[in-house]
Amino acid sequence: MAMTDPLGDMLTRIRNGQQAKKDSVLSPASKLRANVLEVLQREGYIRGYSEDETGKHKALRIELKYFEGEPAIKHVSRVSKPGRRVYSGSKELPIVRNGLGITIVSTPRGVLSDNEAREGNVGGEVLAEVF
Repeated sequence: MAMTDPLGDMLTRIRNGQQAKKDSVLSPASKLRANVLEVLQREGYIRGYSEDETGKHKALRIELKYFEGEPAIKHVSRVSKPGRRVYSGSKELPIVRNGLGITIVSTPRGVLSDNEAREGNVGGEVLAEVF
């Protein structure tokens, strides 16, 4: 059966991995997933990620981050879903937890955090929110 929401699947793997106190999780590789992981790494929510080619298909190994035994990511959720796409202009981008969290946005300039999109004055599809 085909996967309808690959990005949502990766976010769920991260959420489940942190709940189970795993050091790292695997997710199938794609450019969009790698770009989202790049934003998460820049913002300090994960330690890093790398390509893993142990199996038949390429995968991304995501190294999870903890602070004093607690996961760095308290909440991660998909905003724009396959059944309902959510778009926002640069001025209307949602602010998560009064600026303590981030919104991940797919823009014409690539996948950016909400702060980077506001600075670049670009809007786009709101992919996920993280805090």
